[in-house]
Amino acid sequence: MTLNIGLIGAGRIGLVHAATITQRVPSARLVAVADVNEAAARACAERYNVPFFTADPHAVIEHADVHAVLICSSTDTHAPLIEAAARAGKPIFCEKPIALDLAAVDRALDAVARAGVPLQVGFNRRFDPNFERLRRAVAEGEIGEPHLLHIISRDPAPPPIEYVKVSGGLFLDMAIHDFDMARFLLGSEIEEVFVAGAVRVDPAIGEAGDVDTAVTLLRFASGAIGTIDNSRRAAYGYDQRAEVFGSKGMAQTLNNYPNQVIVSTAESVRRDLPLHFFMQRYVESYQREIEAFVQAVLEGTPPPVNGDDGRAATVAALAAKRSLQEGRPVRLREVSA
Repeated sequence: MTLNIGLIGAGRIGLVHAATITQRVPSARLVAVADVNEAAARACAERYNVPFFTADPHAVIEHADVHAVLICSSTDTHAPLIEAAARAGKPIFCEKPIALDLAAVDRALDAVARAGVPLQVGFNRRFDPNFERLRRAVAEGEIGEPHLLHIISRDPAPPPIEYVKVSGGLFLDMAIHDFDMARFLLGSEIEEVFVAGAVRVDPAIGEAGDVDTAVTLLRFASGAIGTIDNSRRAAYGYDQRAEVFGSKGMAQTLNNYPNQVIVSTAESVRRDLPLHFFMQRYVESYQREIEAFVQAVLEGTPPPVNGDDGRAATVAALAAKRSLQEGRPVRLREVSA
């Protein structure tokens, strides 16, 4: 069986998914693409041999040949497009976040529930083999009871300031992946966050009302403590590491590199820099998350990362923003109530 997919959004992440579907997922077929910039939609369609393109996302949702919808458009459109796809009875894959406020998230999730369609949220890092192995070490008790979690997530360069202004900022755009990863790795809900943040990379980010450097302290329902270390610029490339320390040991995953060669001389021991950004670092995880979505739709099983996961990460991100603004620990129930 083959799942016909319509793609909404032909920007950077949309093109990643277009390449994944057309080149790496034989059980899926990309049959339509929309972008408000029709030239972008046309370019995507021509590049990946997609038979239909348009500037109207609703034309993709309503297209008779489209069995499921991938939403990769700007964040402010996610929730309305989820609602439209749900009304059309189409299974939905949506990039994070679902929305920048909980009221919009809840409206979208209510539409999905009423329509009875599956919704998968694009937390691709769960599908990375390294993080999956780290989760298994926790879940199977290899390191005993988890005591401490540390996640390092640093981008090689900040996004354009125009994007920063509309993205929701560091916590809702970038660190939301890390909040989801924290829940995933420990298998426990975040109960409280406390943030220290600063502008250390680009003053324009501060002028836009955001920070580019932050450390978030997490307290989990299990009693474990965690930290998330975020920066918008790491001079050496994309820094994606995690460690869980437990009562019986420790498990960690380090960065991915283009090769495993280490050159040792009398002057130094060195290796090449890490893979530069998410398009290179997470190629396999993007493939595996789309494969999981396609399989869930074709087999009628629940998607592995659902709307509740998307909501939980959004709550954590909103609590982090409040913590930074108010200079105090914030319990997630203050935000989600």
